[in-house]
Amino acid sequence: MTTIAAAAPATPLSLFERIRRPRPLLGLLLVMWVPLTIHVMFGPYMGETLRNAILLPAIPATLLLYVVAVVSWRESPIAVIGVTLVFFWLLMAVSAPFLPLVDPNKPLAPFAAPGIEKNGHYFLLGADFKGRDMLSRMLWGCQRVLVWGVTATLIAYVVGATLGLLAGYLGGWWDQGISFLSNVLLSFPVMVLFILILNYLGPSGFNIVIAVTFASAPAIMRIVRGLTLDTKSRDYIFAAQTRGEHPLRIMVYELLPNARGPIIVDACLRLGYTTVAITTLTFLGLGLQPPDPDWGLMIKESTKVAMLWRFSYMLLIPALCVSSLILGFNLMADGLREMSLRD
Repeated sequence: MTTIAAAAPATPLSLFERIRRPRPLLGLLLVMWVPLTIHVMFGPYMGETLRNAILLPAIPATLLLYVVAVVSWRESPIAVIGVTLVFFWLLMAVSAPFLPLVDPNKPLAPFAAPGIEKNGHYFLLGADFKGRDMLSRMLWGCQRVLVWGVTATLIAYVVGATLGLLAGYLGGWWDQGISFLSNVLLSFPVMVLFILILNYLGPSGFNIVIAVTFASAPAIMRIVRGLTLDTKSRDYIFAAQTRGEHPLRIMVYELLPNARGPIIVDACLRLGYTTVAITTLTFLGLGLQPPDPDWGLMIKESTKVAMLWRFSYMLLIPALCVSSLILGFNLMADGLREMSLRD
């Protein structure tokens, strides 16, 4: 008599393994990012209590995402350093209203040097020429840079990836028309295109999103188009076509997931480029506008007095903040590329 061995029960997934799945990760990202975006974009139209309360769920979500990222990428020290730099500023952005900071726009003691106490307030990083606390402006300023930079890059990727999938998969006149339009936009120097668009539309965060989309989407389109052309001849694509699946479904569920590796690496690098662009445009007076603090605005205002070594901290502090965030994005991209080559 033959005895059939009972199948071994499936080992239940740990809580950490469940969180690492795509859907829980996407949920955590939304819990972190949506409140921060609402706080920055629509905060002026909300009461202060409600404006700050919506950020409360984002703090534990940010910390949990950081732990997941470090554990998942622990094989690459470069990626861990990069994600630590990026998540430090993300944590500062979501927790700024709850930190013991003074109003970043309140004048207290003009030209107070770092480490000096004036008018009953200790200036750890000094004050600017208007007497506003540099530490407070530095931590509050990361909110606008992160929100507008990531939002602009995300929308550019949605537009660029959609056009790249259409051009690469459908081919024919779709490919010719989209490629021609992309080549026309790529023929303009990026900064010239930014300046033209913002001069026409006016300086604001929403117009920066439009400008970054016009400037970045063509390059993203070409990357996704190339990946699509390389992938659409695979057997699983032919199998999906044989089953009669709609082309849109094939593009979204078959082609796009298999191109996500190079896209994620490029996105990390592009976030750094976008941060530089937003800071530069703000310095030129075409980006984010006062009175709310912003790193590019701090650099612009400090140029009036930073030529004197005594007041150079007003320029160095925001410049180092921008550099650390860009370095974090670049190290993340290098680490992810390194891990992909190992696989």
